[in-house]
Amino acid sequence: MAAKKDTAADTAKDRRAAERRAPPKAAPKETAKGAKPAVFNSNARTEISADEVRKLISEAAYYRAKQRGFAPGHEEEDWIQAEAEVMRRVGARGA
Repeated sequence: MAAKKDTAADTAKDRRAAERRAPPKAAPKETAKGAKPAVFNSNARTEISADEVRKLISEAAYYRAKQRGFAPGHEEEDWIQAEAEVMRRVGARGA
């Protein structure tokens, strides 16, 4: 009986050792025939709608007002600074 126990333990040890030595399996490639891999251009720009720009400006102006405690009388200044910041971020000139 002791021989069977040793054999089973040895088999388990051999199996674990083989698993450790085995190289990792490569993930299957799931590309269609003739499909080109995606290429990302660091200079690529996404079109942003006027509504999205206005929302970004509005949020930036809100956070500027919040930072100064929502003191009245600086709303236009907050908006102009927020607009300049957003336009700089999105890379727009003018508008």
